[in-house]
Amino acid sequence: MKKILEKVKSIFRDPDLKRKIYFTLFIFLAFRLFAFLPVPTINLEKLRVLFASNQFLSLLDIFSGGTLVNFSVMALGLNPYINASIVLQLMTVMFPSLEALSKEGEYGRFKINQYTRLLTLPLTFIQAIGIYVFLRNQNIIGNLNFLEFLSFVLTMVAGTFILVWFGELISEYGLGNGISLLILAGIVGRLPVNFSRTLAIVNQEMIFNIIMFIVLSVIVITSVVFINEAVRKIPIFYAKRIKGNRMYQGATNYLPLKLNQAGVIPIIFAVSFVLFPQLIGNFFINLKNQILISIGKFLVYVFSPSGFFYNFVYFLLVVGFTYFYTIVIFNPQKISDEIQKNGGFIPGIRPGRATKEFLEKVLYKITSVGAVFLGIIAILPVIMSKITGMDDLVIGGTGILIVVSVILETFKMIEGQLVMKSYDKFIK
Repeated sequence: MKKILEKVKSIFRDPDLKRKIYFTLFIFLAFRLFAFLPVPTINLEKLRVLFASNQFLSLLDIFSGGTLVNFSVMALGLNPYINASIVLQLMTVMFPSLEALSKEGEYGRFKINQYTRLLTLPLTFIQAIGIYVFLRNQNIIGNLNFLEFLSFVLTMVAGTFILVWFGELISEYGLGNGISLLILAGIVGRLPVNFSRTLAIVNQEMIFNIIMFIVLSVIVITSVVFINEAVRKIPIFYAKRIKGNRMYQGATNYLPLKLNQAGVIPIIFAVSFVLFPQLIGNFFINLKNQILISIGKFLVYVFSPSGFFYNFVYFLLVVGFTYFYTIVIFNPQKISDEIQKNGGFIPGIRPGRATKEFLEKVLYKITSVGAVFLGIIAILPVIMSKITGMDDLVIGGTGILIVVSVILETFKMIEGQLVMKSYDKFIK
């Protein structure tokens, strides 16, 4: 405890870090104010009833930081920007021109970020139109004329881009990755509402369930930290080399392979796919054809977020996308070529094809563990609600994974800056 207090004091003794912390907190405050600025023409009472009766929408509201249940101008949140970032990341791997651009340092990152914002625009329009159709089918919003409809869509688009701007401001002038920190702020900002709602219905029979929930939460957080920080270090030896008139001494290094290479991206992909049948079902239910209505009711029933089939398919999709995304971002052939080009080798493994096969074998083994872990994290809300009997208290494993990952990343960045400052003292 004493060491933690000393570290906190050292953080606030640094004027640069203190300024970044205050700026980040100011942006958080602005974000929370926008979260309670509702869009006109929305029946908020009906919207809250809908969210209270739908488990998936309730969990989605937690990730948005309450902007959905209040239907604020930022109701769409950062989802369009995150989707655009994922698409650009995949395109960077598929198209050599974008891959070359990503390696051009600051200019390359600026251009890719610019392309991401451009792609975010049409995605935001599509999602805004989709959410309008959904709300109209639920009688939460009436039929709007063209100008009212255009105003509704443009308000949604503006809210998302203000949020993206907030994230970029934090990245440039604040503390850590702005987009990740805003997602963290949204999840944490919704916690008091869920805890107060749960405490209002607590009775003596639920006390044991609350204790069990707390114990399970500690276990889950510990597991997330362990998996997130777990790394398989593959030793690489570099032989002595003569380049020109100079001899370079041999060295030993490590190739770190993270147990969870893909982060939360497989879960985001899987959600998009597993929700599609339910969205189609909801659309069919509002049609007049009895056959389509029956199909719609069947899809909604089978793909209910609390049902077995939904969670089984969700788990399989997360595992599959974890393998897919890991293969996309980690290319054993390219790594093998780089090691060989720099005169390196893995002890006991021949350079070239043998190194590639060895890296693939290790990668598939550790990815299997990471994929199963992510799959369990994805369906954790249903598991914990079945064990504890408390739906309102369940935040979701994905939320815990995001919160823990962002906090660890931010603290590492702060620690890195403190170490750099201490080195600067020795240089002076």
